[in-house]
Amino acid sequence: MRPVSTRVRVSALGAFTALSTVMAMGTATAQTQLNGVWGSFTRCPVDHPTMLAADGMTDTALCVSSHSASGVIKLGNTTVPTGASDLQIGVVTHPDGGSTLVSPAGGALVADSATLPGGLLGLMCPSNVPVVSGVCKSITNATLNKVTATIESVNSPSDFQLLAGTTTGEPIVTLPVRIHLQNPLLGDKCYIGSAAKPIVLKPQNVTQPEASTEAFDANGTSNPDGVMGRINLTGANQGDSTFTVPGASGCGAGLLDWAVNLKTGLPAASGKNSVALNGASTYVATINDPSTVAPDQGKALAQYWHSAVK
Repeated sequence: MRPVSTRVRVSALGAFTALSTVMAMGTATAQTQLNGVWGSFTRCPVDHPTMLAADGMTDTALCVSSHSASGVIKLGNTTVPTGASDLQIGVVTHPDGGSTLVSPAGGALVADSATLPGGLLGLMCPSNVPVVSGVCKSITNATLNKVTATIESVNSPSDFQLLAGTTTGEPIVTLPVRIHLQNPLLGDKCYIGSAAKPIVLKPQNVTQPEASTEAFDANGTSNPDGVMGRINLTGANQGDSTFTVPGASGCGAGLLDWAVNLKTGLPAASGKNSVALNGASTYVATINDPSTVAPDQGKALAQYWHSAVK
């Protein structure tokens, strides 16, 4: 297999560490299926102007994709499981070691919903406050009790540290999120965190991933002499326990915010919250030798991505 160039290898080693959590669908490529080795990069924002402008001489465009089957996030007194998650971003590396992050339209993170243990009874009940006790008494079946929680992206990731992925205990990226709680009695607009006051995660590697590389053709077909390179990093656990959590909003049209906050222990200061992501599989893809397509490396990457669409 043709080795990945040194410059690309350095960029990718940092890129692989992006968090593998959770978020809202909504991109034009959300349902895209790609051939072969390209298969993990279905939402890479290759057509974004920032990605297209990468010249391959000073700036290099990469696709980063990270997946985790499960995880858990602790918010104050409440532990919320996370469903399967998919993080995809575009990264443009710069000569000074910095980088620009590009989110797919609709958000960097997509996640399955998870059922909150104990449901609404566990979230708010029992209570001797008439309004809340009335809600508690109205929970007469599993449907009314069930609460689903989904971690969603808000705003854009930032502060990407390219070399943090080569070690443990160093923040990799700043990722603003919110938790969407859904239940017939809470309504559809109940959130912990918001765009104005997000939960700001700064994940780091807790364990080192296992690393391997492979090369492939522009259309995704595996080929040891292919023009594309992919770094595979599997089995890493990631986490953060430094973030603060704001109070809930919009629950029961806002009338039940305080009840959720009281039982959950929100707002919660740093040190009372944590997130853990299990067995992340992260992939980084870019053109093996950017100089061969300079000054149009970003455009070539987009062309290759589109050639792999099924």
